[in-house]
Amino acid sequence: MSGAIPGPDGVVRCPWGLSAEDYTAYHDEEWGRPVRGDDALFERLCLEAFQSGLSWITILRRREGFRRAFKGFRIASVAAFGDADRERLLADEGIIRNRAKIDATLANAKLLADWSPGDLDALIWSYAPDPASRPAPRTLAEVPAITDESTALSKALKKKGVRFVGPTTAYALMQACGLVDDHLADCASRGGR
Repeated sequence: MSGAIPGPDGVVRCPWGLSAEDYTAYHDEEWGRPVRGDDALFERLCLEAFQSGLSWITILRRREGFRRAFKGFRIASVAAFGDADRERLLADEGIIRNRAKIDATLANAKLLADWSPGDLDALIWSYAPDPASRPAPRTLAEVPAITDESTALSKALKKKGVRFVGPTTAYALMQACGLVDDHLADCASRGGR
């Protein structure tokens, strides 16, 4: 597997960050940067669940459609959705119309609406490993799909009733939200550079 490589602009990036313009912007500006706040983390949790079985670019290109459909992923707003909203979502061509994923998103919002403010943020971030304990990956082959921490986070979320969050989805969430920094060692974005 490849290590970090220079793009057309000369900036050295993780190889996946050069495969499409959408990926380059996401790689450079978002992926691996800390995301805090219940609503922001709820959005990432939902999008990672919708990505399951699909390529991330599919989700990334529909993200604005998802945000419109799910009222900006404000937990309180989504928790108030009823049957008519569910049917609207199932017919919305701007999102992934997967019944199980939509149902999980609605159920998770209703569940999380009963949590105290900051509880989702605190729970997710409590599983961030010590950065010093993780050497920077040099190649994509060194980037795991799951870790002990993502397995533990998945179990903790499931125990609380959160749906559609297996260890792989939990690890993708950890990567996307900056709980871990899986930018390759030579990548210009490593460490939030």
